[in-house]
Amino acid sequence: MNVIECHALIKNHGSRKALNNLSLTITENKITGLIGRNGAGKTTLLKIIAGYWRETAGEVKVFSNKPFNNLSVSANTIFIDDQMNFPTALTLKQVLEEAGNFYPNWDMELALKLFNYFSFDSRQVHNNLSKGNKSTFNMIVGISAHCPLTIFDEPTTGMDAAVRKDFYRALLKDYLAHPRSIILSSHYLDEIEDLLEDVILIENGEKYFHTPIEELKETAIGLSGDKEIITGLVADQDVLYRTNGEGNHSYSVVLKKDLSSKQIEKLRDSGVEYHQYHQTICACT
Repeated sequence: MNVIECHALIKNHGSRKALNNLSLTITENKITGLIGRNGAGKTTLLKIIAGYWRETAGEVKVFSNKPFNNLSVSANTIFIDDQMNFPTALTLKQVLEEAGNFYPNWDMELALKLFNYFSFDSRQVHNNLSKGNKSTFNMIVGISAHCPLTIFDEPTTGMDAAVRKDFYRALLKDYLAHPRSIILSSHYLDEIEDLLEDVILIENGEKYFHTPIEELKETAIGLSGDKEIITGLVADQDVLYRTNGEGNHSYSVVLKKDLSSKQIEKLRDSGVEYHQYHQTICACT
């Protein structure tokens, strides 16, 4: 069953075209990664799918319905991002208790388990949390809702590496127990690749590719390390994906066939990490 169908989708923000003739299909019960640079159109696409925004042209269907202002789509979809807010009159514990009135599949046992695991205070208010703790609480709501379509748009903003790891583990464990359609948009492709079944790359509002993650892993490699070294090594290559982390750290994905034996040798001597399948090989060892 197709959960999402987009055909020749266009969205204009004033004179800027955020989505440009984009077409894609997402089937049910998969974790799909949505990647791309800032401004590529990821959030625009997700907000249209969630029914928050109306498309300028083209067609989009979610559960075979147009999502904009559609109660049926809203009842079966949850959209989690770093702008999510909750009523200041409710404590965090009360928010979890009230969530069961909105989400038919709400798992209170799981919500409380995660709430306690991440050491939240039941008397706290969402608005007073740090950026990272807001993201963590939002994640708890997103996972526990068990919505047939669950959308996470940069859900780990502000989280430290250890909390992100716990989030991915909790998400995967619950997905295996309760399969559903999950879209995960993140800058941390190197962290989420083992969660994903499909990957969609968007560039300049257009779909660059949509492929199973295993196929991508067979044809591409990830390079993690010093930005200047990696940029020099792949200057003549078609870079499928690139993101910059803290300091001079960079992560890029290139096609294996485009790397010469000489470049592979330089990788081994440069200290750049070489990501293949589910393994990370440090080139300096």
